[in-house]
Amino acid sequence: MPIPNELLWLGFLLADLLLVLLVYRLFGRAGLIAYVVLSIITCNLQVLKLVELFGVPTTLGNILYGSIFFTTDLLSENYGKQAARQAVWIGFTAIILMTLFMQVALWFKPAPDDAMQPHMEMLFGFLPRVVGASLIAYLLSQLHDVWAFHWWKDRTKGRHLWIRNNASTWVSQLIDSTVFVMLAFAPLPILGSMPGFDTVPVLLAVWATTYIVKLIVAIIDTPFLYWGRTLLKYDRQPIG
Repeated sequence: MPIPNELLWLGFLLADLLLVLLVYRLFGRAGLIAYVVLSIITCNLQVLKLVELFGVPTTLGNILYGSIFFTTDLLSENYGKQAARQAVWIGFTAIILMTLFMQVALWFKPAPDDAMQPHMEMLFGFLPRVVGASLIAYLLSQLHDVWAFHWWKDRTKGRHLWIRNNASTWVSQLIDSTVFVMLAFAPLPILGSMPGFDTVPVLLAVWATTYIVKLIVAIIDTPFLYWGRTLLKYDRQPIG
């Protein structure tokens, strides 16, 4: 009997947050930066798949993308604004390079017995538009998130971690979801339309569910952020 999507989603979310903390415990700040890179690359592949959660369509990748905000908030809390921005820019560079490398791979003429070229073209042929939309949304939302996290930290005098975690992420995710869905999936004169995303009801449903899912991730990750704050003592070689 197949596992329901909703149960898979919840299990994957909890596992992802625990893995962030495990990587942090093992590798310190460098591990968090590596997790940002891993998440931004993987979520841009997962987002191409449309699934149903609680009866409504949504894209995959929301958990991993949401964990990027969790990871940069943890970097902000334990190492400061500059460390979080560094992770954002490293993730930005990584996804650009991955897209470039995969486009080069498609240019190679396949061998007569190759069976993967059509599948790679199907998967990575859409990648430039999705990644382009993702990069714009990623930079706007992540840079806002880092700024807002510290704005709230200053306003609350370093208290109430849950406020700066959620207040910064909720607005940032609204920016991200709106920009990404419009640029990646909406029918546009030059870019055309994405299969399965060419009707207004589907676009609105994807936008709404994407944002709501990310809000849920932000709420659930709050206790994990408190936990992560205590792990700073294990990073024996923090980078200044």
